[in-house]
Amino acid sequence: MPGKFHHEQLYRGAESVGRLATSRLTLCGAGALGSHLADNLVRQGFASLRVIDRDRVEEHNVSTQLYGDGDVGARKVEVMRTRLFQATGVEIEAVAKEMTNRNARVLLKDAGLIVDTFDNSTSRRLVQEQARALGVPCFHVGLFADYAEVIWDESYRVPADGPGDVCDYPLARNLVLLAVAVASETLVRFALVGARLNWSATLNDFAVRPFEV
Repeated sequence: MPGKFHHEQLYRGAESVGRLATSRLTLCGAGALGSHLADNLVRQGFASLRVIDRDRVEEHNVSTQLYGDGDVGARKVEVMRTRLFQATGVEIEAVAKEMTNRNARVLLKDAGLIVDTFDNSTSRRLVQEQARALGVPCFHVGLFADYAEVIWDESYRVPADGPGDVCDYPLARNLVLLAVAVASETLVRFALVGARLNWSATLNDFAVRPFEV
């Protein structure tokens, strides 16, 4: 009887899926990008995942994030841990803390790969600085308006925050899922063959292109 990774094994081979299970990822952010990306990764075979986020689920999160009405008020990482375990049997390490200058090094320790999906410049810069100090590969996934970037740290510049509350910028669910699909496949290819591919994607023309520095 086919197992839960049947389709991934048909596409990539059982050996490749087994290798994904040994990759250690630390995911920074459990919002629109982070929640769906974590869900994708464990369903593809990643089994060692630490997720860091301080926030609780709010009602306006339901349209773009992994969470539902019944999750409002709960810690995002705790909801995610339960959902992903129920879906795949994988128990992620859920860290319900704000990342600061004081704890960033501890929170990011032992990461084989750091994935940044934070939604503000201060947190993104902190992740970048600590990843470089630790010598750990770092991968950034971000959105603005109808545009998404999926970029390895060597080519990444931390963007400035826009005006107003960063959480209020327009965010289309389809752009989130497009960015997550591109990011997931890029992370799989890195884990399997070490490829570091950079991409940009735009929703209006539905285009995915190699990222140009």
